[in-house]
Amino acid sequence: MLSNEIEKKLNEQVNAEFDAAYLYLSMSAWLDKQGLSGFANWFKMQAQEETTHAMKIYDYISERGGEISLLPIGKPKDNWKGCLDVVEDAYNHEKKVTAMINDIVALAELNKDYATRVFFDWFVTEQVEEESSSLDLVDKVKFVGEHKGYLLSLDKELLVRQ
Repeated sequence: MLSNEIEKKLNEQVNAEFDAAYLYLSMSAWLDKQGLSGFANWFKMQAQEETTHAMKIYDYISERGGEISLLPIGKPKDNWKGCLDVVEDAYNHEKKVTAMINDIVALAELNKDYATRVFFDWFVTEQVEEESSSLDLVDKVKFVGEHKGYLLSLDKELLVRQ
């Protein structure tokens, strides 16, 4: 059985994961409109991953006898100055999600809810990967700068992500 405090945090995390998916879909749409279909694909895949994360926590709440409480998802940002702005926003968002997950882990430890603590080990590891891949993309976009040829080459590389 989940404590009320942990259940609340888990529901907030479900919301944050869906919010991230929504943000990444918005980024994908904006990038696609800019003619960067590879970047758009990368962010569409990110959105699918975030939805999977949300559902994993959703199922966990249910398995532990908790109450699912879906929260509203706000309108995501839908306009950026350029590709670098988009990827930096994504990286910053991943850092925010990491902090939320770390808070859940700390709360689970404090409450001696070892099942939740162990369940979130996967998310802790996943966030290391999420931050790393987002930062890698930031670094690559910074490296190619405003050079359209290099940006298009990077865009082509991102098109193959599945």
